[in-house]
Amino acid sequence: MEEWYHYVLLILVGFVVGFINTVAGGASLISLPFLIFLGLPPSVANGTNRVAIAIQTAIGVAGFKSKGVSTFPFNIYLGISALFGSILGASIAVDIKGDTFNKILAIIMLAVVLIIVFKPRISMQDLSERLTGKYLWVGVLVFFFIGIYGGFINAGIGFVILLFLHYFNHMSLVRANATKVAVVFIYTLSALAVFIYNDKVIWKVGLILAIGNGAGAWLSSRISVGKGDGYVKMFLVIMVIIMAIKLWFFN
Repeated sequence: MEEWYHYVLLILVGFVVGFINTVAGGASLISLPFLIFLGLPPSVANGTNRVAIAIQTAIGVAGFKSKGVSTFPFNIYLGISALFGSILGASIAVDIKGDTFNKILAIIMLAVVLIIVFKPRISMQDLSERLTGKYLWVGVLVFFFIGIYGGFINAGIGFVILLFLHYFNHMSLVRANATKVAVVFIYTLSALAVFIYNDKVIWKVGLILAIGNGAGAWLSSRISVGKGDGYVKMFLVIMVIIMAIKLWFFN
């Protein structure tokens, strides 16, 4: 990545990712393969992408807190469990061969497309939450495995977290989102540490991507997309399918 326009593209892609993640979710499925297409080795792209994820989720946590939305200490319990899982997942990711990683990513991308298209609707109403007892302990166990996946690749994990928190813990969409960003922030720090230790992070690229990411998230949080949400999801699905095909056959 020596050409100046690569950095312009990074900001633009980061902007699109931040925008889509706010109104629809799943746009990390664009940023990770994009970094690979720019010439970064898959493991380095994976590690570098965590810089933007960490910054975006940190901003998200602060945003929810400023609005008085918090699930403390429930989010901390889940986050700590996921943190240990992410160390394992990231440790696997740094050693996997590039071609193998690309094919795994392509399969995951197509699987997440199915989740995007067919996922059940999450209710907007307030529910009677279940955050203690067996619901807490099952959540802690489940989030350890979510952390493994998050540490390994992270792409598309937001959909899984939201669905689990809504249907198992009876969280509303807003509180589930607040919990999600807190958990992802916590386990991303440990995953990022593993990638840093193994010299798999290019800070300049990650920070530039994060600039666009933050700008897109900021804009999309301040405008009403209305029915445009469906078009955003359609765009995301098409882009993910194209990138998955390229990763599998042409990389």
